[in-house]
Amino acid sequence: MDLLSNLKKVQFVPLHFTFWVVVWLFYIYFFGFNTENNDYVIWFSNILIPVTIVTTYFFIYFLIPQYLLKKKYGVFSLYSTYTIVVSAYLISISMFVGLMYKSDLSTEGMPPLSKSLPFILISVYTVVVLVSAFKLLVYNLDALDKNKSLENQILEAGLKMKDQELQYLKKQIHPHFLFNTLNTIYGLALKQSKDTPDVILKLSNLLDYILYQVNSSRVSLKDEILHIKEYVELEKIRFQNTLDVNFNYDELNSNTEIAPMLFIPFVENAFKHGDLIDGFLKIDITLKITDDKLTFTVENSNLSSDESISENGIGLSNLKKRLDLLYRNNYTLNIIHQDYKYRVSLELTGINKLEHV
Repeated sequence: MDLLSNLKKVQFVPLHFTFWVVVWLFYIYFFGFNTENNDYVIWFSNILIPVTIVTTYFFIYFLIPQYLLKKKYGVFSLYSTYTIVVSAYLISISMFVGLMYKSDLSTEGMPPLSKSLPFILISVYTVVVLVSAFKLLVYNLDALDKNKSLENQILEAGLKMKDQELQYLKKQIHPHFLFNTLNTIYGLALKQSKDTPDVILKLSNLLDYILYQVNSSRVSLKDEILHIKEYVELEKIRFQNTLDVNFNYDELNSNTEIAPMLFIPFVENAFKHGDLIDGFLKIDITLKITDDKLTFTVENSNLSSDESISENGIGLSNLKKRLDLLYRNNYTLNIIHQDYKYRVSLELTGINKLEHV
């Protein structure tokens, strides 16, 4: 890093040298106006260049970064005044020396513009001001680049944290889902049910979805619906003739994508916490897409008066966190528990825009 910094400094040497040569030529042209005393003009320009260089570098490499950029305006003004006074004094000395040794104490042989201290100061401080203004612009651009770089680093760190949290939530959801399904297979195995192989096959399909597709940030809505249908079929085997389930959904756009495992916690909760009424567990699942809004609703029969049964479960608790991370300000989650029914409704707005988020 130090080597790179040193190389950059070395690269600036020719550029600075060229600039000061141009300023020197400007002085020769400026003070050589309306005079034939070229020897005096060159000598005087040679005297002014070191004063200009020292004054300029003192401003751009010391006063500006140490005081002006740090908003120490009082100290900056004081030291700037000192610098101007000292440089003006040196310029005055140069004029006096030139008068003594180059003009034999006669102003007639001096170039017209070199006789006027205001003109000389204007020529020197014009260079100082222009270089300082350019350097301030460079400092500001560097500050903007650093701020942008810092913002990008903060954003990148936030995205990494977000991704880690999502992965953590997914890992919590998967064991919860698998635990419920394995319980179903265990119950069937105890009964030596002929449906056990079919259940294992369906579970294999679901595992394939979980292990390989769910790690994506987005999945096809059609795949998510197929996943839910597989799960419902598993539950139908477990509940046998005590289940009344309806799954209605609109015709789907093949390009529509959502976050994986987004709807299954609702369906899981309906089977897990639903109650049989008149010998049946009734579950209605509905998915509607209207314009740019998707509505997913799950309603199940329920006898309990405890409204916190499903709201505090692992599935929905994690789902709410995922919704906050993935669809903040673009979703509405409503949970209603009344009249022997438990109803959960999720609305996602801006589906077309969210597809590529």
